[in-house]
Amino acid sequence: MTNTTTMLQLPTNSTMRRADFTFGVATASFQIEGGAEHRLPCIWDTFCDTPNTIADGSNGLIACDHFNRWEEDVELIASMNVDAYRLSISWPRVMDKQGCINLDGVRFYTNLLKALKEKGIRTFVTLYHWDLPQHIEEQGGWVNRQTAFLYANYVEQLVPHFVGLVDSYATFNEPFCSAFLGYELGIHAPGLTSQKAGRQAAHHILLAHGLAMQVLRRLTPQTMNGIVLNFTPCYSNTDSAEDIAATNFADEYHNLWYLMPIMTGHYPNVLNQLDESVRPEIMPNDMQLISGSIDFLGINFYTRRFYAKPSDPSKLFDELAHRPPYTDMGWEIYPESFTKLLLDLHNRFNLPPIYITENGAAMPDVIMDGEVHDDDRLAYYQSHLIALDKAIEAGVNVQGYFAWSLMDNFEWAEGYVKRFGLVYVDYETQKRTIKKSGKAYANMLSAKRLDLQK
Repeated sequence: MTNTTTMLQLPTNSTMRRADFTFGVATASFQIEGGAEHRLPCIWDTFCDTPNTIADGSNGLIACDHFNRWEEDVELIASMNVDAYRLSISWPRVMDKQGCINLDGVRFYTNLLKALKEKGIRTFVTLYHWDLPQHIEEQGGWVNRQTAFLYANYVEQLVPHFVGLVDSYATFNEPFCSAFLGYELGIHAPGLTSQKAGRQAAHHILLAHGLAMQVLRRLTPQTMNGIVLNFTPCYSNTDSAEDIAATNFADEYHNLWYLMPIMTGHYPNVLNQLDESVRPEIMPNDMQLISGSIDFLGINFYTRRFYAKPSDPSKLFDELAHRPPYTDMGWEIYPESFTKLLLDLHNRFNLPPIYITENGAAMPDVIMDGEVHDDDRLAYYQSHLIALDKAIEAGVNVQGYFAWSLMDNFEWAEGYVKRFGLVYVDYETQKRTIKKSGKAYANMLSAKRLDLQK
């Protein structure tokens, strides 16, 4: 992707220029923290130890060493001129095997949250970003209904320790990835390959969300509480009725499966297309719990996919290859689908306020003479901020935007091969270097602040 963009600019009259629009950066615990000796093992530790699961054979034992370098990283975050920082809590760091609080683990996050508050940075905390304690997985993980109640207990015991330090809680990040990639396809932890397990895990995660929302409303009503879902808009390969029907099934299976229960109290129609043997077991009152109100919806967006009628009659759709231009993940760059996604969701559902909780791109970064000239990533951000502005102008209630990610980190099954960061990390020395895109993001936010002071 060729682009001569050298800075990020918001449209002159954009709502994103207002003081009440939040800009931030985001990370996740397992991807940056390291400090594995100070927590229980999680499913990603086990998955990393399994041969042929991680592209470079790496693990998250050290990652970006944020556990030891958090004070330096708070200064880094502050230097980016952001309003907010989105982070996640490591369940196995703050709870023991008996389901009781680990005060040493809690102290790590308390110190981090306090330091961010002292810098005037708002904190958006994700309570689950995929690092399930391994001992819970050994009891069935998210396929086991009891895990939803263990999760609710975790939330119940944790949040009182953070009173006054957190602005927003998200119950889960991307249930799609945990359930579909982890339990159905097996390309993420815990590596199961079972459609039945994937559908059941998805239901239990949504149930856990509903249970946790009850806890959050009771214990921390002053925070903004919701969930983060990822969306990959589905496009039909042709205008044929068969391709369109297949594309609708894909959208319901991958995207609406997680949103519709929360917004409407029922699963999309694709549920009825599945063989009864793989449908999730749903208990009375589950859907009522899941569909309790949320204060905000976090939306993660990266790319789109194309679909066609299934070549295998036992399937509902065929997923087609990405089309150019590509990011380093091999994902298509198509910002127009960002606008369309937001408008489609806005027109279909009575949504709460929206925060874009992740958006960004992996690019083949090279550091030369202490600089990273990632013009391709900078162009990605510019085009997607314009796409977001178009959706807001059309009436979508978006109140914030978080760049993914603050720094290069452990990119799950891709290990350390792919870099999403606004900040370059040398994993040998742990030196952080702000990339050209990171400087542009910081400069855009600095200019916004100066404009607001006029």
